[in-house]
Amino acid sequence: MLPIDKLDALAARYREVNEMLCQPDVLAEPSRMTKLNVERAELAEVVGVYQEYEQVADQLADDKEALSDPELSELVEAEIPELEEKLEALATKLEELLRPTDPNDKRNTMLEIRAGTGGEEAALFAADLFRMYSRYADKLGWKVEVLSTSEAAAGGYKEIIAMVTGDRVYSRLRFEGGVHRVQRVPATESQGRIHTSTATVAVLPEADEVDVEIDENDIEFQATGAGGPGGQHVNTTNSAVIIKHVPSGIQVRCQDERSQHKNRARAMQILRAKLLDREIAAAAESEAAERRGMVGSGERSEKIRTYNYPQNRVTDHRVGLTLHKLDQVVEGDLDELFGALRADFQAALLNRAD
Repeated sequence: MLPIDKLDALAARYREVNEMLCQPDVLAEPSRMTKLNVERAELAEVVGVYQEYEQVADQLADDKEALSDPELSELVEAEIPELEEKLEALATKLEELLRPTDPNDKRNTMLEIRAGTGGEEAALFAADLFRMYSRYADKLGWKVEVLSTSEAAAGGYKEIIAMVTGDRVYSRLRFEGGVHRVQRVPATESQGRIHTSTATVAVLPEADEVDVEIDENDIEFQATGAGGPGGQHVNTTNSAVIIKHVPSGIQVRCQDERSQHKNRARAMQILRAKLLDREIAAAAESEAAERRGMVGSGERSEKIRTYNYPQNRVTDHRVGLTLHKLDQVVEGDLDELFGALRADFQAALLNRAD
């Protein structure tokens, strides 16, 4: 049952905030206006869905009352099932919007994909995964900016790191962290044998300087020449950088920009995201059992999904979902997969709350 009292209170607060934003004393205080605008934006979606829910509920009540009218009964009998279905969908949406959210859900996301076992085929698979996520991002109007790449000799990527920006990026991509496995016949396989390769995906919420403070004394900085295939063409100066965070042992290399300054800035951006990810994981250590129940642990050692090309099949092992449309999935059709993962995660949250 929906918490109507809570929804009414949120609607009342939404109206109050709108009124406050029109008051001269508020308009004279930019910081107060910003705070109220943020609150208004956070309330807008749930209040909008609640208003639609009330409208549909009122229409449904009117239709049911009209059943006793011989002239209207036939018309409303056809309309009632549609309204009931719509009302149920809106109620489900409201329940979802009222559940506690991860504070990182609205952050932009750093996507890191690395080739795993399988040699050249693993590097090609890493490139296929990056293309899949890029296609999905295009459909949602997100921006994908490559921060760092390490290309493999035969094509594909040993590693690629990109920043994905847009609406609720982390909330959609958060469950992609882990080991992805591919089963297919490589182009170099003359006897048609299926090979198994892997790639590792890490999904890191973007970290601001205020989120992660880095002491310059903890940083070891090294300038070097670009490496990897084509490096001599991309970067002919010592503008590539390697940054090591001594306390954590995390090391980041960036070489894609011609400017050493830009490469250093990107390396620090990646380092902050990795340190924030480490903090999040450490904070959740005490809830490891619950986290494993919430769509798996997300640990990179865990095989989360298998892409079987000969059978056009993709299987997510955490929720037991198998889809026979791999050709569509690799083109960025990820809504069904992501929806199942999100539903499982929310069910786990409800069970924990109970």
